[in-house]
Amino acid sequence: MTDKVVATALEAVADVPRGASLAVGGFGLSGVPNVLIQALYERGVGELSVVSNNCGAMESGLAVLLAARRIARVTGSYIGANKEFARQYLAGELEVELIPQGTLAERLRAGGAGIPAFYTPAGVGTQVADGGLPWRYDGRGGIALASPPKEVREFDGTAYVLEHGIRTDFALVRAARGDRHGNLVFNKSARNFNPPAAMAGRITIAEVEELAEPGGIDPDAVHLPGVFVQRVVVLTAEQARDKKIEQRTVSASSVRGTVSH
Repeated sequence: MTDKVVATALEAVADVPRGASLAVGGFGLSGVPNVLIQALYERGVGELSVVSNNCGAMESGLAVLLAARRIARVTGSYIGANKEFARQYLAGELEVELIPQGTLAERLRAGGAGIPAFYTPAGVGTQVADGGLPWRYDGRGGIALASPPKEVREFDGTAYVLEHGIRTDFALVRAARGDRHGNLVFNKSARNFNPPAAMAGRITIAEVEELAEPGGIDPDAVHLPGVFVQRVVVLTAEQARDKKIEQRTVSASSVRGTVSH
């Protein structure tokens, strides 16, 4: 069996060219392949077309590439609190295709499974199906490029819109565990978008927090089989621990203090 471990993140992304399309895993700040994204930043790769649930936050993840103006187009579901993302979009500096979150996940999975298109009820009766969503603004409040209408068909009395599977040149994902053959295990919400993103990439690169030897992961515990993964980068202990928190909350008792009786 092939040993897919690559020595460094820079080596792993060395052949990602200018203008490449990328599927990138992560959900909020969870499961984001920050080390691989930083390696792309250090290489200076630009004009990227990115497919990801969101485009980074808190100056981490894809926000690093976005702030450096390395991203030309984003296909995603959520802008959130990323002010630079919103600014570039509204200023006409960035092309953005916003689609329903579940549809995005299924488009990625379908592309990886060899399914060219599928029908879903999500978006029927809205601009998602009818067209007219602003993909690019003109910088003066007008729309320079709008989404086209999609095919809608009725099945058993219910309308469905046709959505196409997504394939990308590369995929970047982060896993809690992986082995040398590329079998991956994800932790909690990091599993939301990493597996379908990994499936969609023609060349998929995974950064893993812990490396297992072949046979070290129970086959029943594998979330994504190694057939979808071409390269594995093992994180250092410091890199594995570097996990940011987007929203910090505290309980009311911790704010008031405790009272003993």
